[in-house]
This record gives sequence, C-alpha cells and structure tokens, in this order.
Amino acid sequence: MSPKNKLGKKIAPAPIPKEIGVVDLVDNYFSAYNSARLREICHLLTREVMQEGVTVGVSLSGAMTPAGFGVGILAPLMRLGFIDYLISTGANLYHDLHFGLGFDLYSGSPFVDDVQLRQEGTIRIYDIVFAYDVLLETDAFIRKILQAEPFQKRMGTAEFHYLLGKYVREVEKQVGVKDSCLLATAYECGVPVYTSSPGDSSIGMNVAAMALEDSPLIIDPSIDVNETAAIAYCARQMGVGTSNGKSAAVIIGGGSPKNFLLQTQPQIHEVLGLEERGHDYFVQITDARPDTGGLSGATPSEAVSWGKIDPEELPSTIVCYSDSTIALPIIAAYITNQCQPRTLKRLYDRKDTMVSQLRQDYLAAKNSPKDSDKASDSDLGRESTPSTYPCGRLIPHSSSSTTPG
Repeated sequence: MSPKNKLGKKIAPAPIPKEIGVVDLVDNYFSAYNSARLREICHLLTREVMQEGVTVGVSLSGAMTPAGFGVGILAPLMRLGFIDYLISTGANLYHDLHFGLGFDLYSGSPFVDDVQLRQEGTIRIYDIVFAYDVLLETDAFIRKILQAEPFQKRMGTAEFHYLLGKYVREVEKQVGVKDSCLLATAYECGVPVYTSSPGDSSIGMNVAAMALEDSPLIIDPSIDVNETAAIAYCARQMGVGTSNGKSAAVIIGGGSPKNFLLQTQPQIHEVLGLEERGHDYFVQITDARPDTGGLSGATPSEAVSWGKIDPEELPSTIVCYSDSTIALPIIAAYITNQCQPRTLKRLYDRKDTMVSQLRQDYLAAKNSPKDSDKASDSDLGRESTPSTYPCGRLIPHSSSSTTPG
C-alpha cells in the first residue's frame, strides 16, 4: 500500500458526461502527460498568477491573430486585466489589424494548389485564406497614418503601437467593427505592446518604406529594452498591502518575443548592476525541443542559470509541450471562469515614471563605490581590474585557480 499524498493525485477515471464545462474537463480528465501540464498551468494561473499584485507579461509568437486569437481570446483577457504588457511578433500585430479594419479572413484547407491561389490573388497561412487586397489595403492604412504628426519622431514600439491602436480604434467605430482587435484593445486598456524585432513584419516594412521618403520616424529598440526592464524592476512595488508584488512570464510559443520578455531580469542585474532576481512565475506553451537549440530560451531550469527565473520559484514554472492553438483557448476559458477581473494597471501610462526610477537607481549604483573597487591589484595578485558578479560582487579567486579564458 502506497503512502497517501506522496505519489500524487489518484487517477480515478469516470465516464465523461454528455455535457461538461471547461473546469470539470480540465480538472477531471486532463490526468497525464501534457494534458496534466495544461491542468497545472490552469491551476497556477488561476490560484496565484491572475491575482492582484502580480504583473503579468505575455509573449506571443506563431500566427495566432490570423486565426482570430487576438480578437477572440487575448483582447478579452486584456479587458479583464489579465495581461499587463505584451511582447509580440510584428506579424501577429499586422494581421490583427485586418480585423480592426473590417477585412475578412476565412478558414480553408491546407491541401490546396498554391500556384493557383497566387494566380487568383489569394494568400494562405496554412489553413487560413484571404484576399491579397487585404494586405494591400492594410499596408495603405499603415502608410497613411504614419504620415500623421504624432509619428514624426523617434519612439519605442510601445508608443508606436499605442498610436496605431488609437487610429485603428477610430476606424473600428467608423466601419462598425463589433469586437475590437488586439491593438485597439491595448490602446483603450493602457497595455503597452512591444515588438522585439520591429523590422521583421509588414508593419516594419512599411516603416522602412517611409524612411525612403525621409520620414523622421525611427523605431528605437533601446527604448523597448529599458521600458520592459523597468516594468519588471518596478513589479515588486505593485504588491497588495505590505506584500511585495510579483512578476509573471506567460509565454505562448517561443521565438524572439520569449527571450525579450525573459531578458528583462538579466538587463536589471547583469547589465545595470541592480538587485539580482528573476521572474516569480514562468509558464510556457510550446512544441519546440531544448536539445536542438530550438526552444528559444530553453527550459525554466536553464533560465535560472541566466538569472531570468528566481531559483526559489522553480516549482512555479511549468512548460506544456502542446499546440498553442489548442492550449490557449482552454487556458483562457478556465481563467475567465475561475478568476475575478483584475484592476487594470495601465502600465503604458506609468512607463515613463518607471523608466525614470530605473535610470535613477542605475546611475546611483554605477557611481557608488563597490567592494571590488577597494581591492588593490597586489591584493588580488593580478594586473587587471577584478572580475565581478552582477551587482558588483567580487568573484573569488583562490591562489591555485586560474582565470578562465
């Protein structure tokens, strides 16, 4: 007889009923393998992450918005306060605009003649199809609004997408779009939206076209790096009562957006020399593998070695190896059913204040004397400046050790 509570939850199968809600389905029938990881994600998100005092960053990769996930899933989660900031591929944001502009996309078949589609002026994203004119009309909209006065300067992608969302929201009202697209929702909710690779999409391509016309618009990625680091840095100040706030990384897919979300913590301690900590929660939906180098930031335990994840919070890290288009709707339905809406943090409205604090603390730490500065070369038995850990802590060297190359 096995000791109770040591082997985990007993699997007690029962015939599935004709009618069942998402919570009962996940809790009672997602019993093993990646279904169990998905159940664990649902429990972690609802019980700990989607609570007041936790700053939730979401990264998004894969062609999710063409399938309607921006309008149907992510935008509702934003309105309920469950996404505080978003880092996405530019392609997802570009295709999100199609819905905001009132264009039609269709569910089709992946088993078609693409040469014929090209001749007919039809675009295919696996089993999603739409007219080539949708691209041309979306491009024309982008180039038109990029000529507006607010865009005539250097800016980060959060400000760029905020303005883009503002203009597309006005179009939604004019054409009678019922459910706002992701960018328009982010604008209304004050959710900053970043793109880790601003040139890698049709939005970036249109920005580049405007540059050929001597447009003053310049997308500055350094602004994004500092703003996202500032959000993670200030998350501890957004707690409830006397409790410190926490930071959560919810990763849909992988790619550059995943790393951009996770690198906020190394930026704080490795580069800026501020306090060393990692994200408190790490949840990822992915179908990639770590052993081929294709997991884009690898596993949570590997991320600990970079300081991206708090090592004490490894039990609060879960990876589900699944198709995001299957897992995300289930997770969203579970959260919506189980969690009360959260107060909107409106981090876009607070980003300048957070960056100012990050800058102030960085400059203070940079200009303050460190213990390593007090050690003489003769004391260290070396001629060069001593190596230090992040935050200026001296790396110990024994008399018999050699400095790594």
